[in-house]
Amino acid sequence: MTPSARRRAAWATAAAVGLALTLVAAKNLRPSWHAPGELPTPRGPATLVPPPGAALARDEAELGKLLGDPSGPGEIWLDARVYHGDFEVKRPLTLRGTGQSVLDGSGAGTVLSIEADRVTVENLTLRDSGRRHTQEDSGVKATGKGIVLRNLRTEDTLFGIQLAICHGCLVEGVHVAGTAGEELRGDGIKIWESHDSVVRASLVERARDVVVWYSRGVTLERLTVRGSRYGAHFMYAHDSASKDGRFIDNEVGIFVMYSSRVFAKGNVLAGAKGSAGMGFGFKESEAVVLDDNWVVANTTGIYLDHTPRSPNQEVRFERNVLALNDVALRTHGSNRGIRFADNDMHGNGTVGEVDGGGDMLALTFSGNYWSDYAGYDLNRDGQGDVPFEVKRLSGELTDARPVLRFFRGTVAMSLVDAISEAVPTFSQRKLLSDGTPSFGRRRP
Repeated sequence: MTPSARRRAAWATAAAVGLALTLVAAKNLRPSWHAPGELPTPRGPATLVPPPGAALARDEAELGKLLGDPSGPGEIWLDARVYHGDFEVKRPLTLRGTGQSVLDGSGAGTVLSIEADRVTVENLTLRDSGRRHTQEDSGVKATGKGIVLRNLRTEDTLFGIQLAICHGCLVEGVHVAGTAGEELRGDGIKIWESHDSVVRASLVERARDVVVWYSRGVTLERLTVRGSRYGAHFMYAHDSASKDGRFIDNEVGIFVMYSSRVFAKGNVLAGAKGSAGMGFGFKESEAVVLDDNWVVANTTGIYLDHTPRSPNQEVRFERNVLALNDVALRTHGSNRGIRFADNDMHGNGTVGEVDGGGDMLALTFSGNYWSDYAGYDLNRDGQGDVPFEVKRLSGELTDARPVLRFFRGTVAMSLVDAISEAVPTFSQRKLLSDGTPSFGRRRP
């Protein structure tokens, strides 16, 4: 791609993402992402007056001693200064900074390691972890029950926040600032075997992934991820959810593997424009529900790979907006047990594609708005009087000759479809059908 073409593509993506966020603002979702220079910083008390029973650690030596004392105070306050070294918490306590308190690691390990129940850490910046992927050096690595990590910032750390066998834990108001070099990145937030935990109102940027693996009942709420690889990657994460998240300019927005009963509502997924870019992706998952999400300006809006595994475990897409994607919906494998209802499909380059050929006639489409619907509504009931059907001769050609996909989206392929519409003798395979299309847009 020439430099001028790259610039045009970048401007087009930026415009589409801007449109997405404008539309979201119009429906009062209030995106929780931050512009450059407006990144959240740890907050803390305006005055440093520890309550009775709490101790103030004035330097790193005193902090290490207080943390290591089994009978030490249950609450430790930090001054507005830099504490050098790596630290460990192995008993229930609260570690509270001022918002200007910094734990500056050794550069050889994890900055703050927690191996205890009922630990709260808040109002700190953690920086300079080691760089060992084998040890997953992190800003914070926590194991236990009922751990709370609140108002933290990690910077210059390989991994940001790790919950490992950390049940009923909360990560809230955290900002993970990753590195510029992709080869040096670890996960921004990693949740591993940590059931019933919550990540809320946090920002991850320039990280590898946010992952939820082997964990049940995890909720991501008002999480913003941008400039990363996977915005959120769920694997064996049954009964988990993503609500009101913003996943902008990542390689993939949200990807779900081998999981049941995953729920996504109120998210915006935009700008996943690489060759494998996608908003939502699902592999061998079931009983998934997507409701009221905005999937805008991605290479593929939604990708389904052998999902659901059983047609009895229906996958439902309701009241979502899929707009300005190169391909709105792509499927691979069986298409049974999928329902699309009351969605807004607007301005996508291609409505649907099936890997390896085939069609989407086994999917159930009803009440969706299609921007290229050419029907009519004579009785003015808001429902089209004739079905919406997708027939694409170009799709037949690219399925039969994959090398022709190079021309997808070009004037040449548009001309092929136009000629096939004008000359019915050309073969056209029906790809999908909505028998009750909406005649008016459901979103602003």
